[in-house]
Amino acid sequence: MTPSPTPHFELGIASFGDFTPDPATGAQVSPQQRMKDLLEEIELADQVGLDVFALGEHHRPDYLISSPATVLAAAATLTKNVRLSSAVTVLSTDDPVRVFQQFATLDLISGGRAEIMAGRGSFSESFPLFMGDAPIDYDGLFRERLDLLLTLREHTHVTWTGQTRPSLHGEGVYPRPLQDPLPVWLAIGGTPNSARRAGTLGLPLALAIIGGLPEQFRGLIDLYRASGQAAGFGPDRLKVSINSHGLIADDSRAAADTMFPVHKAVFEKLGQERGWRNAVTRDAFERDRSLRGAYFTGDPQEVADKILYQHEVFGHDRFTLQNGGGTLPHAVVMRSIELLGTQVAPVVRAEIARRTGAGG
Repeated sequence: MTPSPTPHFELGIASFGDFTPDPATGAQVSPQQRMKDLLEEIELADQVGLDVFALGEHHRPDYLISSPATVLAAAATLTKNVRLSSAVTVLSTDDPVRVFQQFATLDLISGGRAEIMAGRGSFSESFPLFMGDAPIDYDGLFRERLDLLLTLREHTHVTWTGQTRPSLHGEGVYPRPLQDPLPVWLAIGGTPNSARRAGTLGLPLALAIIGGLPEQFRGLIDLYRASGQAAGFGPDRLKVSINSHGLIADDSRAAADTMFPVHKAVFEKLGQERGWRNAVTRDAFERDRSLRGAYFTGDPQEVADKILYQHEVFGHDRFTLQNGGGTLPHAVVMRSIELLGTQVAPVVRAEIARRTGAGG
């Protein structure tokens, strides 16, 4: 499939507000300090010219953010240009009316910089909190709530009937956002049906690649674009974002040595929870941070080369870096953000503009 033109390739940061102890010492900052650090990270991303900062929603002790819109609203008062997105809003267990209202409010506070990245999420802890323990048609639930969210952004007064929440009979939903329409991305992990859905709806696609060979995901992106084109949408609607873990440092070996213990601790813990039972080895980590691997861990030139390599494969429009995959020292994360904005982004944008004929 022909990739979409890229007049300005976007780069940014994604974070879950990781809140895990140091794997070597067990030390952990307070929740208040971690939130302060996170807001400083968003402020720095804005200062160094990154395009987007995205926050994930979780309801567990190792991630701090249960309400992305609240944190993003605080960040909106500290920033001027960076777009502020969820990554993701777990739409299956939230009410689309409240989601729309929260992000419309964020859009007004930020001067039109809000985005919703809607998804089913890769964790299940929100379901017992908000949905109880009754059997659930997960795909049907998400499909219905996404339909309502998209209806809400198109119409102030909504008439809608579904199975998972009360019907609406022409009630007005306020406030209305500054942007029209309020951007909604569809976040997926790796299922063809999800890629097809995003294309058919003409929604931009956010794809998380956190392991394996990224080029194996090319088929999903081709399916997305083919589905969107068949539904009558042009390249301006069919945008793709890639999100991956990594860490940028002045020295490549230092980046790897800093990230690996944190990455190992987090992914082995998740593996135990999910029954993977596979040890995370340094050899596997090194393979994943090579040019064709999934992790963007290294010095600025290595990371720029890797983004450009993946752009040859995917022709995507946005890349977001998730620093570490676990809690790293604040100063290390700040330096990674600085390097992404000041050294990686100019190289990547210039080369992609040259490739696409987009000029400066």
